[in-house]
Amino acid sequence: MKKILIIEDIPDNAELARKMLLTGGYEVFHALDAESGLKMAQEIKPDLILLDLGLPDYDGQTLAGWLRANPETTHIPIVVCTAWPEETARAMADSYGCNGYIGKPLPKTTIFLSKLRSFLE
Repeated sequence: MKKILIIEDIPDNAELARKMLLTGGYEVFHALDAESGLKMAQEIKPDLILLDLGLPDYDGQTLAGWLRANPETTHIPIVVCTAWPEETARAMADSYGCNGYIGKPLPKTTIFLSKLRSFLE
């Protein structure tokens, strides 16, 4: 079973993503901020990280940089998931070495899961 780490500070957003991911057969983990997200990524070694850019302690861009700089986590696909304007979010995802972007509000479950699968292949 593939493991996905959601790093998201808004519980309702994380819960919606979690429910969709469970429907897709994934094992789901959740961190509320960048520090706990970094620690969890190093401990559980997820197959994919779903990263919000607006976190309460450090921004998602900083966390993405830490993850990419760490040999233990540099290979993990990171998909930005944010309500930022699409053009800005895509530019941020690219500049910080993330693998892609999914906008909020999240798309329908089938579309969401299909997009995530493409990053896991």
